[in-house]
This record gives sequence, structure tokens and C-alpha cells, in this order.
Amino acid sequence: MIDKGLLEILVCPQCKGELEYDAKAGELICRLDRLAFPIREDIPVMLVDEARNLE
Repeated sequence: MIDKGLLEILVCPQCKGELEYDAKAGELICRLDRLAFPIREDIPVMLVDEARNLE
């Protein structure tokens, strides 16, 4: 589970847009760039190179 305070300040590193938390997948989603950033050991990995492209 990710801290709600942290979610409020995190933005997409590419477009600076809002992120959506997908608890089931364990990812932060940027709908604008269609990227999913993984969360590993409760730490968001906010690197574009590590993000998964959404179909």
C-alpha cells in the first residue's frame, strides 16, 4: 500500500500529469502518456524507462 500523502505529490515524470493508483496491479497510471509505473516494495519507480506502455 502506498501512502496517500505521497500519492498527492507524485506526478508523471514525463508530462507532469496526475497519476492514478491501481492497487490491484501495484502500479501508478498516467492516462495522458499511457504509462504504468511499477511500485516495488512500497516504493514507486518513477523512471520512464521502467514504465510499462499501456495498450
